Amino acid sequence: MRPGHLRLLACPACRSELALADDAEFRDGKVEAGRLRCTGCAAEYPVVRFIPRFVPLENYASGFGLQWTIHSRTQYDGTSGAGISRERFAAETGWPARLEGETVLEVGSGSGRFTEPAAGTGAMVVSVEYSNAVEANYASTGDRENVLIVQGDIYALPVPPASFERVFCIGVLQHTPDVERSFRSLVPCLKPGGSLVVDVYRKPRGLRRLLATKYLARRWTSRMAPERLYPLTKKYVETMWPLARVISRIPRVGKKLNWMLLIADYRGVYDLTDAQLREWAVLDTFDMLAPRYDTPEDRETLQRWYEEAGLTEIDVRYGYNGVEGRGRRPAAPR
Repeated sequence: MRPGHLRLLACPACRSELALADDAEFRDGKVEAGRLRCTGCAAEYPVVRFIPRFVPLENYASGFGLQWTIHSRTQYDGTSGAGISRERFAAETGWPARLEGETVLEVGSGSGRFTEPAAGTGAMVVSVEYSNAVEANYASTGDRENVLIVQGDIYALPVPPASFERVFCIGVLQHTPDVERSFRSLVPCLKPGGSLVVDVYRKPRGLRRLLATKYLARRWTSRMAPERLYPLTKKYVETMWPLARVISRIPRVGKKLNWMLLIADYRGVYDLTDAQLREWAVLDTFDMLAPRYDTPEDRETLQRWYEEAGLTEIDVRYGYNGVEGRGRRPAAPR
């Protein structure tokens, strides 16, 4: 973090301002190590390897830390060469391409695949991630002057209330202990007139429920240590890959069959090489099986949350990740 970034942070316990302790260590104008002291309740939070830490380094999201350490650049556009993350960010948010002068909050960054396009808008981006995937994100985007990477909790966000023009949370809510509470924690971060964008897995019903075999497998896999599950997942996908290639050619149902077989099949969806498709399959199959929490929701529920939060210009629809929501906090009266 840079000293000037202090204005973007607040004590997650009492929301008071934070001050940098005198014993901070600097490198290249950034705080490499030190302590942040709350000016209100006197709580202290460490800065470790340039990243302010407001949660324990090991927590329920440790599996995400593992996958984003191994696949730290897999979904970055500079690696895939396909523009997938940039296009999805633009489509899900619907925000302008240029956001200079605005401050954006990202909650749940993973390795930073959406941090990069968000920062590319010119906005100041505060990116909060619960797991140690913050390390991977910092390695890719941490040197940008308009990016602040923080390890923090969605239920106690370490930012001042009503301080962001835009907040987004993509690919995260379903993996938190309480999806509705997670959604509601984002709203107070918005300035009046600010925009909130989230998505959540779609709750399977009817035939979709029968085809959602991952929830059967997760009865066992979600209890396994990520360090044990990942090599098993990788071996399974790579062993099945030649067969999955054949199955994918079956008209209309081929790719659906592969997903039922727990092979994340993006053939025909993304313009990637076979090796890249296999790597994405390993990553996303592990992402299906490993998280401790996986709670999908339906469109009507997300619509209701936006309405109950008092947001306006609400647009909830099915999209990339299942159900996408957009809304705006009402502007302050003149």
